[in-house]
Amino acid sequence: MERQCNRWWSPVLLWALLIVLAAVAPVSSISRDDFPTGFVFGAGSSAYQVEGAAAEGGRTPSIWDTYAHEGRTADKRTGDVAADQYHKYKEDVKLMHDMGLDAYRFSISWSRLIPNGRGPVNPEGVQYYNNLINELKKYGIEPHVTLFHFDLPQALEDEYSGVLSPNIVEDFTAYADVCFKEFGGSVKYWVTINEPNVYSIQGYDLGNFPPNHCSSSLASFYGLNCTKGNSSVEPYVAGYNLLLSHASAASLYRKKYQPKQKGYIGITLFAPWVEPFTALPEDIAAANRVLDFLIGWFVDPIVCGRFPFVMRKLVGSRLPSFKPEESAILRGSFDFIGFNHYMEFSVQAATSNPDDNLRDWYTDVNFKIPQTNVTKALVSKDPPTIPLAPWAMQRLLDYIRDKYGNPPVFIHENGYPEYNIDPTTTEYNYHDEHRATYMRDYIESMLLSIRNGSNVRGYFAWSFVDSFELVDGYRNRYGLIGVNFSVQNRTRYRRYSGDWYSKFLKPMHIGEDIEMWM
Repeated sequence: MERQCNRWWSPVLLWALLIVLAAVAPVSSISRDDFPTGFVFGAGSSAYQVEGAAAEGGRTPSIWDTYAHEGRTADKRTGDVAADQYHKYKEDVKLMHDMGLDAYRFSISWSRLIPNGRGPVNPEGVQYYNNLINELKKYGIEPHVTLFHFDLPQALEDEYSGVLSPNIVEDFTAYADVCFKEFGGSVKYWVTINEPNVYSIQGYDLGNFPPNHCSSSLASFYGLNCTKGNSSVEPYVAGYNLLLSHASAASLYRKKYQPKQKGYIGITLFAPWVEPFTALPEDIAAANRVLDFLIGWFVDPIVCGRFPFVMRKLVGSRLPSFKPEESAILRGSFDFIGFNHYMEFSVQAATSNPDDNLRDWYTDVNFKIPQTNVTKALVSKDPPTIPLAPWAMQRLLDYIRDKYGNPPVFIHENGYPEYNIDPTTTEYNYHDEHRATYMRDYIESMLLSIRNGSNVRGYFAWSFVDSFELVDGYRNRYGLIGVNFSVQNRTRYRRYSGDWYSKFLKPMHIGEDIEMWM
């Protein structure tokens, strides 16, 4: 497949092209039959967010256990039990089957499989994931497995500072080797790392995610809650080591397992769409910088073997450079790229020069986000009742198609939360019509991009069940399946959005369905 690594792009012309391509007639009614043969519809989760059983079955703490037990989440609660999928996986898989899912995306807890992060494998962990995978296969549901979804074993963080050390590459590859060996006969879709861009920025620039690193100057200036780190350098070191970990695991899979197992491997990025606030050239340039620093940071290396030019120019010697052999193993190290897409935001060029004493990812990009109706809605206590920007899905996918040579793509997360829920509530919140509307409109937008030639292979709603939403704890709920977290057995119930998705998946033409359900 041809990759566009040397093509010159005019930011203004590129944005004009995207706007023209998006200006097509909307889809008035859709069904899953409108999608290409083999297109996958599923829903997703991650290990620490749904499994529970945090100290059972040989599992040891991850950095998220430590973070939550330090009382850093919005509601001061932990993922010790979460949705308890560890014990309720059979019930959940039956609910997936009843809903009509083609696939379920979940992650493996590294510290459940290899409690010390490296070394002896935990047979109870192997058994649990084999049980889950076999249950999915029994119902004809395809497992899509993520190896690393933020939950680094605390043992590796303690031993050598986790992803800041090059040691992570060898240990992650050994962990991946265990997963490919134990589960690869049944798993055909592997994601190496989920959202390495978020992990690097939130964990090592702002300190909002574990291990809570940020510069002392930034901590003081912005009131950040971290006691160590270097925001000027560490996000880029973390990103570099995560990229090499991905490439090493992908190389191992392709050489040792893929010829026999016939599976596919990729990486998944957080990918909002970024729009210039005005048509001024400086705002267009700012939007393109954000896209390069957020998405290109990881896509350019796996497509072209190097970081984006603008990053190399603006970050300079603080950005690690790839050796020739590293570029070679990175280039083409994917069978697909996953994107977690929820929204768009508009940006303007910053009006002041960055302070050299406060350099970090944000000041390197040099942008600002104006307050708009969308950004006001995001901080409001009351969620908006209409989709934020469904057209942004098409704009993102068209951009990836045009800039990177139309690689195979999965939308690995797309969803809409209930905000600021009382974490102790026992109410069954069935009525989430706005979430069903959001999903419908984003799926339509995705279909428009497919009709424009984008190579999209599947869509996964976030999330299948209500989850421990990391920094937000249980205050925000995304589940198609609701969970009552206030009772011991974590009672499940299907929400309106789950009913809508099920009717869409049966399959059924939803021209009538929209009239009946919306």
